[in-house]
Amino acid sequence: MITLSKSGAYLVNGTELIFDGPDAQAALAAKTGRTVTKEEAAKNTIAYGILESHNTSGNMDKLKIKFDKLTSHDITFVGIIQTARASGLTKFPIPYVLTNCHNSLCAVGGTINEDDHMFGLTCAKKYGGVYVPPHQAVIHQFAREMMAGGGRMILGSDSHTRYGALGTMAMGEGGPELVKQLLNQTYDINMPGVVCVYLSGKPEKGVGPQDVALAIIGAVFGNGYVKNKVMEFVGPGVASLSADFRIGIDVMTTETTCLSSIWQTDDEIKDFYEIHGRSEEYKELAPGAAAYYDGVIEVDLSKVKPMIAMPFHPSNTYTIEELNANLTDILADVEKRAAVSLDNAVPYSLKDKVRNGKFYVDQGIIAGCAGGGFENICAAADILKGNYIGSDGFTLSVYPASMPVYMELIKNGCAATILETGAVMKTAFCGPCFGAGDTPANNAFSIRHSTRNFPNREGSKLQSGQISSVALMDARSIAATAANKGLLTPATDFDGPIGKYKYHFDENIYKNRVFDSHGVADPDVEIHFGPNIKDWPAMCALPDNLVLRVVSEIHDPVTTTDELIPSGETSSYRSNPLGLAEFTLSRKDPAYVGLAKDIQKAQQAVMENKCPVEVKPELKGVMDAIHAQFPDAGKGNIGFGSTIFAVKPGDGSAREQAASCQKVLGGWANIANEYATKRYRSNLINWGMLPFLIPEGELPFQNLDYLFFPGIRQAVENKASEMKGYTVTENGLKEFRVTLGELTDEERQIILKGCLINYNRVDA
Repeated sequence: MITLSKSGAYLVNGTELIFDGPDAQAALAAKTGRTVTKEEAAKNTIAYGILESHNTSGNMDKLKIKFDKLTSHDITFVGIIQTARASGLTKFPIPYVLTNCHNSLCAVGGTINEDDHMFGLTCAKKYGGVYVPPHQAVIHQFAREMMAGGGRMILGSDSHTRYGALGTMAMGEGGPELVKQLLNQTYDINMPGVVCVYLSGKPEKGVGPQDVALAIIGAVFGNGYVKNKVMEFVGPGVASLSADFRIGIDVMTTETTCLSSIWQTDDEIKDFYEIHGRSEEYKELAPGAAAYYDGVIEVDLSKVKPMIAMPFHPSNTYTIEELNANLTDILADVEKRAAVSLDNAVPYSLKDKVRNGKFYVDQGIIAGCAGGGFENICAAADILKGNYIGSDGFTLSVYPASMPVYMELIKNGCAATILETGAVMKTAFCGPCFGAGDTPANNAFSIRHSTRNFPNREGSKLQSGQISSVALMDARSIAATAANKGLLTPATDFDGPIGKYKYHFDENIYKNRVFDSHGVADPDVEIHFGPNIKDWPAMCALPDNLVLRVVSEIHDPVTTTDELIPSGETSSYRSNPLGLAEFTLSRKDPAYVGLAKDIQKAQQAVMENKCPVEVKPELKGVMDAIHAQFPDAGKGNIGFGSTIFAVKPGDGSAREQAASCQKVLGGWANIANEYATKRYRSNLINWGMLPFLIPEGELPFQNLDYLFFPGIRQAVENKASEMKGYTVTENGLKEFRVTLGELTDEERQIILKGCLINYNRVDA
């Protein structure tokens, strides 16, 4: 089904792989008729060509990318624009789309969510952007329909910003990276590796894009095969897939931890652009006659089976057939993993879902940028036709990804077919993906064609004693399960027809509702604010020396951004930095906020030119130990704050708040063995936090210890490869070493200034 190469490989004429080795060059010459060096062939990937055309550095090893377009949704665009405004923003320099698909309900916090929406509308008018009102489209569907273009690059403040199937290289990053683009700065990265995803064969009936995506994620996540690399989809199997099918695979590449994705294009994609009235945006993309890749993922589509990603990660994958055949062992393993993820905080059981040897689920959801596509829902309707979901506990909700998709489902009768089963059709909304709406009952099990199944991602509150869980599946198998009233069923068991429906895009829906400035700014427009839209608090520059208290210690193999700052119930506070910060680590370590605030008092005293020991007397012993070895560390050259240790933090969402919430509570650093994603590490840096690294297996401190970093500012300025830190103990200072990893000159300046806002600030 999935095979990973142990070496790089050459792709000849887009069809034949020659794996790197002693005989590779001879075989390549025989096929091409000439000698092709590895360096030359590496420039023949689709990814290289797109990156080269957007790079402004003149050095393809050190890229400085300028994107063509930007996109954000309503739990990120307020903070982004507020940061850019503080730095002198007067006009959006490139098309910037503000969608409203996360805080859509306006149900928590009264008018607070709608204030955010009106903020977005008035900013689109003032600065020359595009505003998509709530319920019209989820962020990525609108981008596919109205923004993508062949050979283009799009940057979005959502981790699933992926439009590679349409020939657009897209990346999801934290808000500060979009701020840089708004200020005509660049996205700075080393040239990424490019991994070939070689598709062959054709999926069997009942297998959908989520099945293919989960099979790939299961094969590559744990070993980091594509981490921070570009996945390039090529091979004869591409032609067997519709545009919607490709899109469904592509959006899930985020869960592999790759940097971005790109696909070869053909008439199928050309038709997609023509259907959406944007035929001029199509560009034929294909690798050169001999292209070199850093690795190869071979996918035989004909062998992919209906898949399920069990709690609590998209990489925890099995075929549904395998799960049903080994229920006892697999459920026991999931429960064991859950005990680690949930810190044994609440009872969690799946074995009670087994009745007479069969596994029954409680809820089905088909939604969002992954599941809410036209073909997915049409296929689900065909599988459900003539059945009903029953009047017991099982429920099914379907969210089309945009109003144009919804309209076509109404016109072709698929919406009626679904409603006749007892399922519910809802409007375009990302809630099921991040825990707003459709929260299952305690200990319930939900199957979802959405993007993630992290703990509490379905909306349950561990801190309130409630836990339910999500498994990821394709819409087709969700429909087959719903037709069997919750009995877990692969869609390949369905023996009826699954039709091929023609899609007609109604552009009038957007013309009549979406505000598009067409790039014209109106500086006279007043921005709409609300009581929950707050400015970022003042942040100081990195001091010469740092005293940090460890206020959380996390030893899970991976820590998600959902655990660092919860999704779901926090959405109403996303425009209020201090209000949102109260939720930091609330699911993982409820003591964190109080401990961070406690040491932050010392830094506040420093900023007010007061003595930190007076507000926190226990610091006297700490400072006495420091002065015994570093007598000059003191007033005017020292700062205080907090840090956390996590083995591998930052998997998941691009949301900058995972870092900014720590910063506004006085966080100066994270200490980790590895950072799960580039975007989380970038968020730390852009908020002026030090992304410290220590070797795996070494932990020279524990929670609540005080750490001292002498000369930290000078070390950052001088690009020191290694820095000394000290654990303050009863017997004095105990030395250890940290590194920062590679930093660009701009990133060093951001850290030295204290955050990106300070780096760019234009004082009134």
